Amino acid sequence: MKYYLAAALTLGFVAVPLGAEASETIAVLDVHHAGCALRGPIVKRTLEHVKGVKVVRVEQVNGDADVTAMVTFDDTVTNVAALVTATTNAGFPADVATAN
Repeated sequence: MKYYLAAALTLGFVAVPLGAEASETIAVLDVHHAGCALRGPIVKRTLEHVKGVKVVRVEQVNGDADVTAMVTFDDTVTNVAALVTATTNAGFPADVATAN
């Protein structure tokens, strides 16, 4: 019995890392209606509260411009649509940034 338990535990420790690999994805969002210098931190905090988000960097060229948010997240837990929904629900509609 002890051998079966030891074998099962060993197999469990080996199998868990194989299935638990997280895939990090980076999304760049244009966040609108965030023209005040105080709103950038609100956008950042909003995105940080989304489950699966690892890192958020918010840039605002000047105090009158919308912000750009670069979000690193675990795509097995969340997705870009959830990030956009979070900022929109906070009053700051967003969309995926396009290359100029």
